[in-house]
Parts: sequence; C-alpha cells; structure tokens
Amino acid sequence: MLSKILVVIPTFNERLALPVTLSGLFEAQPEVDVLIVDDGSPDGTGEWAEEQARSDSRIHVLHRSEKSGLGMAYIAGFDWALERDYEIICEFDADGSHRALDLGQLLDVARSGRADLVIGSRWVPGGEIVDWPKSRFFLSRGANVYVNAVMGLGVRDATAGFRAYTRPVLETLDLSGVQSQGYCFQIDMTYRTVEAGFRIAEVPIVFVERELGESKMSGSIISEAFTKVAGWGLTRRRDQLRRLFGRSKLA
Repeated sequence: MLSKILVVIPTFNERLALPVTLSGLFEAQPEVDVLIVDDGSPDGTGEWAEEQARSDSRIHVLHRSEKSGLGMAYIAGFDWALERDYEIICEFDADGSHRALDLGQLLDVARSGRADLVIGSRWVPGGEIVDWPKSRFFLSRGANVYVNAVMGLGVRDATAGFRAYTRPVLETLDLSGVQSQGYCFQIDMTYRTVEAGFRIAEVPIVFVERELGESKMSGSIISEAFTKVAGWGLTRRRDQLRRLFGRSKLA
C-alpha cells in the first residue's frame, strides 16, 4: 500500500522558479501531493499556484497574509498535513536547489521504517554541491561543523532543508513552540527530533544553486542561528550531565 505523501513548498516571489520545480517534481514522483505555502508574494506566485490547483487535484495552496519566515511557513504546512492524515511530510525548496529525482531516496528510507526523519544531505559521502560560490560553501560547511561541535547531534547536515518526516515525529513535537527561521529552523527541528528519541538517517543528494529568482539568505538569519545554537548547546550539555550524575547517584 502506498503511503500518503505531502511535499510542502514555501514560497515568496517564486513565480519564475515554481513552474519548473512543480513540473520536475510531478515527473519524478507523480503520486505525491503538494502544498504551496505562499507568504503573500507580490509577484503573483500565490495566484499562479491557485490556477494550477484548480486543474490538478494534487496541488493545494495555503495563503498567508505576510512574510513571516521559512520556519513559520513550514509549521503551517505541517499542521495542514497532520489535519489531513498524511503519513510522510516532506520539505522541498521552490527554487530548484533540490532535485526531484533525489526525493525518491528519501521516500524509500522513510517508507522502509529505518528512520523517522530522513535528511537529504550535502555533507555525507556521495553528497554534492553544484555552482555554489566559495563563500556559501564555507558558510554551510562551517555552520554544520559548529552545530556538531556545540550540540553533538551526530547529524552531518543539520541545516539541510530537504527532508522527509514521518507522521509520528510531527505529531510528537511541540510545533507551536518552534519560533526559529532559516538555517536555525532546520537545526531546531533536528534538535527536537533527536531529543524526542526519533531515528534520523541522512542520504546523499546533489544540491544545485538556484538559476531563477533571488536567494532569501540574510545576515539576520545567520546571526539567529549562531546565537540560538549556542544556547541549545548549553542546554543539551547540561541535561546530559544531569542524566549522567543522576544515574551515578542511583548506582
């Protein structure tokens, strides 16, 4: 029996890239449904998506009145998916950075029961990045080294935005408590997943720099991630020490 799968695609001014992304996605995985979460794009992305939804039952659109960030867009999409009994809920970029043909790898692992969260990773053997400037390469690589050094999550690409969550993960986590954005949102969700005791698998993917539209990366997103990771790292290490000393006392 096939799983009921939803691919959540947040958008803000992705009118040029989204048609190409959807075409490739349905060509590679025609059985999935798609939820486009549009943050009031002034370029007409939401209106274009609505037109497609009227003629294709696999496409759904969730309109949000303002641009409140990637994290909140995904949380809205997750809530929408849980209300409609989807079994696997995926994150996917609108800009073409994630290849639709790689999605099958994530879905295979999620369906197999070997992991509760499957991450499409750039930093495991076989992972690859195409056409990134050196500054972006070192930023991403350095961010993941920093996350592992500070938090010890054991995930090589904790900032990755290409993911497949099984339903129990999103049902268990307190999604209402997630307030992070950008890089930080992905790290936050990884942290919560690990702390809840779920299994994470990483599969290699090819990440391609966008050809259409503009990147949403900003200095504030990077600063948020640096600051919050430091706080989470202290909390995680403190909790680990408490558990360790607690067991020692019992012994």
